[in-house]
Amino acid sequence: MAIIATDLIHLRRAVDLAREALDDGDEPYGSVLVDASGAVRFEDRNRVKDGDETRHPELEIARWSAAHLTPDERAAATVYTSGEHCPMCAAAHAWVGLGRIVYATSARQGATWRAEWGVPAGPVAVLPITAVAPGTPVEGPVPELVEEVRELQRRRFSRR
Repeated sequence: MAIIATDLIHLRRAVDLAREALDDGDEPYGSVLVDASGAVRFEDRNRVKDGDETRHPELEIARWSAAHLTPDERAAATVYTSGEHCPMCAAAHAWVGLGRIVYATSARQGATWRAEWGVPAGPVAVLPITAVAPGTPVEGPVPELVEEVRELQRRRFSRR
């Protein structure tokens, strides 16, 4: 499935949520859950600054959808996110049976940027979503948003 104008609108919101997280002193990640009719059902941003490194928006979407959507609704939904799911979030996505994922930037891009900036690698392996959740339809990265997300990540690491 190709990226269409509606996808870009929801990805733009995910990037805006990432910016909101960064402006609040958190890591710049944001995600949006959209149902089959195109309605936004839930959105969140990273909330790890207080020490719980599991407070990723993708994990919050998985938890929320398990509590509020039927299995069929979850399977028909799309998660839009500023950065590709980490292995923890990809597993949660698959376990609750969510559908398509569209991400602005890949985990590999993020790892490459960290290396360029002399930032140590994170504590979790950099894996594509499909290595963790092979049945999940995935789209990304989306070139129109890569530089904007890269700049948010650069700002994140320049504050250290």
